[in-house]
Amino acid sequence: MASSSTAEAPDTSYVEMDKGADATLIGKHCQLEYCNQLDFLPFFCQSCKKTFCLDHRSETSHKCANAGAWAERRRKAQQATHSAGEGKRMRDFISEKPCAAADCKTVVGTSLVPGVHCPSCNRDYCLKHRLKEEHDCKNKVPIGARVAQFDVAEQTKSAFAKLKAWGAAKKESAGRALPKPKPTSASARLVAVNNLKKTAKGDAKLPPEKRVYLYVEAETETTTAKNYKGEFFYSKDWVIGRVLDAAAKSLQVENINNQSSQERDKLRVFHVEGGRVLEFNEKVGTALVSGNTIVLLRGIGPPPDLIEL
Repeated sequence: MASSSTAEAPDTSYVEMDKGADATLIGKHCQLEYCNQLDFLPFFCQSCKKTFCLDHRSETSHKCANAGAWAERRRKAQQATHSAGEGKRMRDFISEKPCAAADCKTVVGTSLVPGVHCPSCNRDYCLKHRLKEEHDCKNKVPIGARVAQFDVAEQTKSAFAKLKAWGAAKKESAGRALPKPKPTSASARLVAVNNLKKTAKGDAKLPPEKRVYLYVEAETETTTAKNYKGEFFYSKDWVIGRVLDAAAKSLQVENINNQSSQERDKLRVFHVEGGRVLEFNEKVGTALVSGNTIVLLRGIGPPPDLIEL
């Protein structure tokens, strides 16, 4: 009786006795000594193996003499059950190979020397040569990469490194032309912008509320003008590409952006205060404010190639 009930209700320490399984069952007395109530639907305790009424069916209510025995048997039974995949042999995916560093004889990919993968050159190294400096990573073409793509990336890095150094110097130059405002001297910036408005050149028909006044410069080796910089104003509704055309014309810089597909021939606009190359389709009113400095640079590559650097 008890075993069949246990299988039907395994989540409680007590189970209801099945009257249908025993036609002679007409009820039993609760075995709690001070209760002894006749119950026609008695409960069997799976811990102490006694019968109780509805009120005293739980281990706590009848102060079970063998409390927890049912729970312990269930725990052991669950531990003895095989888990999913138990007994199956796991495949060994270890691939042994020599360390990719030159003249290194260490075998990596073993259980003792797992090896370290370098994501830059896409090779595996031992612990001694795991650092980029130790395996001359910068001079290796990544496995799976096209040589031409690798060369372009390296050229872009070199161009941007040069650009960053140049930009730092230009920021200092811009700071001298337009003093950086201190917490108590915001008026000094306003005075500098007002002076810029007096000297800046542009379309006189452009309404004053539409104007953005800028310091514009070019690399001395790219211009044929006597002066490589000037002060100009442009419409805030213009895009950067139109500003580039106008600035190149004013500073006499050759502009063949529409004639050449080679990046080394293209002019780009570098925003000194923002420290970035501006997109051709950006609006002036969004990217620049009066008093900013922009520089025309050639062959530095499009902005997306410079983001991670």
